[in-house]
Amino acid sequence: MGRGRAKAKQTKVARALKYGGPQTDLDRLQAELGSSAPSSEPLDDSVDVVEDPYADDPYAKYYDDEDDSKG
Repeated sequence: MGRGRAKAKQTKVARALKYGGPQTDLDRLQAELGSSAPSSEPLDDSVDVVEDPYADDPYAKYYDDEDDSKG
């Protein structure tokens, strides 16, 4: 017994957090992130080429992907 009161309090707290949470100060957040002015530097759109990690493996030529389903 006594569970009803505790559950009611938890429900009240959960509703307060869900619907009436603290308001976000967007100006302060922007200042913290340091993005007050947009960068005049253009973005680098180049793509990094990822090398094959198994290129130096002498046994890679013997491995066949389709032989994995033996069973």
